Amino acid sequence: MDGAITLSEFTSFNIAIVVYFLGVHLNSVIPFLNRYNIPEPVSGGLLVALLSLLVYLFTGDQIGFSLEIRDFLLLYFFTTIGLNARFSDLVRGGKPLLVLLVLTVGYMCLQNGIATGLATAMGLPVGFGLLGGTISLVGGHGTAIAWGPTLAQDYGVAGAVELGAATATLGLIAASLLGGPVADILINRRGGKPGAEVHQQTPVIGLEHESEATATVTHHGVMRALLWLNIAIALGAVLREALSAGVGLDLPLFVVCLFCGILLSNIVPWLLPKLVWPARSRSLAVISDLALGVFLTMSLMSLQLWTIAGLAGPMMAILAAQLAGAALFIIFVLYPVMGRGYESAVLGAGFAGFALGATPTAIANMTAVTKQYGAATRAFLILPLLSAFFVDLANAAIIWLFLGG
Repeated sequence: MDGAITLSEFTSFNIAIVVYFLGVHLNSVIPFLNRYNIPEPVSGGLLVALLSLLVYLFTGDQIGFSLEIRDFLLLYFFTTIGLNARFSDLVRGGKPLLVLLVLTVGYMCLQNGIATGLATAMGLPVGFGLLGGTISLVGGHGTAIAWGPTLAQDYGVAGAVELGAATATLGLIAASLLGGPVADILINRRGGKPGAEVHQQTPVIGLEHESEATATVTHHGVMRALLWLNIAIALGAVLREALSAGVGLDLPLFVVCLFCGILLSNIVPWLLPKLVWPARSRSLAVISDLALGVFLTMSLMSLQLWTIAGLAGPMMAILAAQLAGAALFIIFVLYPVMGRGYESAVLGAGFAGFALGATPTAIANMTAVTKQYGAATRAFLILPLLSAFFVDLANAAIIWLFLGG
């Protein structure tokens, strides 16, 4: 009998930790995974998703995981980015951030151009094509579900919600697998090898593999980092409610927490210069790595791959074109325009995750690369700022433009 098996929060969380270490083991014994910097959560998470698919195909049972802890870890992760940000970095990153924004808007137009062009050539509605463009890929599951009813009712796209969600799922998988190989090409074949200055930087997220044994992580350091993370999240929750009630601005909570982390990290040390601040400490990096690793593991292991079976042949063709388009854009446009250096190569890995999947996927791709080659502080700073504050607004305008206003 068909049924649904939903595992409890505690069980889901602990399975995610086991699956993460499964990914670590897979990366250590399968050279391809390590060679191309496939994140450990991706290796383990996709294997569990495949096992869940087999259970569904042979028994009809759908295995589900409780994901409330995953969503809270997302807050921790983005708040660590905020605590690590300095206004001086924002000033230095101003021009690269602006250039990346222009490139991203251009790429989003290209992504929709590929999707709608192929859809039109196959005699399908423009709305169908946009589901294979920024609605489901750059936008992700949330945007796909939000636009689905409009596309179904007003633009003749039958089953738009389901098709969009399935497309976003496949895009997330592609994003997780594309970043590492693209970074390998940029670093080892196109001159993006890290210089000596890279190894002098403290990693913003994660610890480099070779330094884990000697990294200074203390009990007080972890407790201090957790305290300020929780203060930033609490302030973010209050600020979000105030913005929603006061001016009707309904921002995602992780965006507001990121902003509060930036404010705290630039105001508190200035007011209290003798206070030991957790920014860019090994202890905070460990918490960030844990939050991102478990978040992405839970996201991938909970994918219901049987929903992808509903993707029509034309959508698969569009997605294949999008995968090729993203890789070519990163290698031949984004990488040279952003400076052809190591930071640009890491940013390319992140852009692969962001262009086809989601911001956490982008950060996971960059983290996997920096663990292998060294820190890339600017890349970790500007990409989350881009995705948090600019892309959703640009995406809405671009979608309306392609739909004819």
